[in-house]
Amino acid sequence: MNKSYDLLIFDWDGTLADSIGRIVEAMNVAAGRAGEAPSSDEAVKGIIGLALGEAIATLYPHLDAQQVEAFRRHYADVYMALDQQPSPLFDGVVESLEAFRAEGYRLAVATGKARRGLDRVLKANGWEGYFDITRAADETRGKPHPLMLEEILAHCRVEPGRALMVGDSAFDLQMASNAGMHSVAVGYGAMSLQALAEFGPQVCIEHFSQLREWLAEPAQINFQGR
Repeated sequence: MNKSYDLLIFDWDGTLADSIGRIVEAMNVAAGRAGEAPSSDEAVKGIIGLALGEAIATLYPHLDAQQVEAFRRHYADVYMALDQQPSPLFDGVVESLEAFRAEGYRLAVATGKARRGLDRVLKANGWEGYFDITRAADETRGKPHPLMLEEILAHCRVEPGRALMVGDSAFDLQMASNAGMHSVAVGYGAMSLQALAEFGPQVCIEHFSQLREWLAEPAQINFQGR
């Protein structure tokens, strides 16, 4: 166990689960139902991590609050239909999380998903009660506001300097910085490592299992730029 950290906090979509393509598809199908033009894949990827209402308002700033809510309902219906079988976890996630637990790390999730959606995917993976705490965007402030992380830290009684946020979006890394925490950028999700590097992660990784390697020997391994 890396003596620098006690608590590992993970984003869900694009970090633990391979769900980015499904989110992009659902957003654009929902746009059609709402009478709006679809957004580019890159534009949708750029809002992943935000709470859903804020994400829609960012993509379609001309919508009023009532229209955003109608769009949000369309998205929820479409995503549920697409996600009858929850998105698979990335290679190495299950084995790495089990290893982290065995090594004594505390584990948490901080996600832009709603609580209902998070509980559904946790149940599908048999992970109810697996994490020390999980926080969803509709029960706290959304990313990049630090409140979500502050609540996790308080629950676990861990100081910010002893915790690490792992995520695939600028919002994850900004949230960590706002909370006074270190972060790890993953390059296989919503945003490229080149885009994420400017937010000052401790390390950039291209495969989830590289997190285990880096935590084992952080002074010797740096995957940034591979």
